[in-house]
Amino acid sequence: MFVWVLVDLEMTKQLKLLLVIGGYIYSQGTSGIDSLSIISEGWCHDLPRAVYSKLKRVNVSNEWFEVYRLDNNVFAIYEPHQWQEVISYLILGREKALLFDTGNGIGKISEIVNQLTILPVVVLNSHTHFDHIGGNAEFRDILAMDTEYTRNNVAGYSNELVREEISEEAICGSLPSEINSATYYTPSFTVKTFIKDGYKIDLGGRILEVLSTPGHTPDAISLLDINLGLLWVGDIYYEGPIWLFVPETDLDKFYNSVNRLCNIVPHLSTLYPAHNNPIAQPQSLYTLKKALINVQNGTIAGKAISGGRVEYLFQGFSLIIR
Repeated sequence: MFVWVLVDLEMTKQLKLLLVIGGYIYSQGTSGIDSLSIISEGWCHDLPRAVYSKLKRVNVSNEWFEVYRLDNNVFAIYEPHQWQEVISYLILGREKALLFDTGNGIGKISEIVNQLTILPVVVLNSHTHFDHIGGNAEFRDILAMDTEYTRNNVAGYSNELVREEISEEAICGSLPSEINSATYYTPSFTVKTFIKDGYKIDLGGRILEVLSTPGHTPDAISLLDINLGLLWVGDIYYEGPIWLFVPETDLDKFYNSVNRLCNIVPHLSTLYPAHNNPIAQPQSLYTLKKALINVQNGTIAGKAISGGRVEYLFQGFSLIIR
């Protein structure tokens, strides 16, 4: 970690300066999120992902979602019809359930949750980007990190910010009839309890620990079930382009968070990412750490893409940095 700071501090300052000069506003801003410049033309044609054919699908009434029963009383709630391919997770204990993220808010995720469990449900978000808090307003028992960034984002995201997320290019198939680009937005929600690093959630026979892992956003977290060796990593790692270009991203903090998670890899059996593929190997965190070091040391060349961003390609994932 010390070597990282010595090598890349100046580069990180330059990246942050570019972000400020560029005036790119992501959270609570006035400009769009600019997803259309990142969407791969063939993303819809590449579906379904092969991994899902190996998982046990659960039939649900809402066609916007696909639900898969994973091991250890975990359900993956997947949104394959929108380009983010976001995955929320329902984690069951004996007395409560925890919903980790609530998706885009395009389909009503509460309908799915009610079909999967009769337990009282607590909501916790991996971070408060729009594609992870879209269904928060459907719930009353919400935990959230005690950060200024989180408190700002409980107000939701305006139509101007998120309407591109349901544009023709962003959707594979049909939208629910009640959703249209003129009115779609991320609604505000109310937090019941603000929490900090190390907070433990008792679901009854199952303890989950909140790990503060900022970097992607100031309020980014990972969720640890140490007894079963399970780690939900949000947007820290997933197969696909990992976004590290928005103003709220701090590359030093992101690296430190990855390094923190690498320290617990020997105790893990499974990672649960928040996009694309619901299952990853814990050793992927080692690969991500090495990739970050290579980028910062300049030992790998990136490819310039739109908006002044650079994409660095690795096996199974990429890093997009401005």
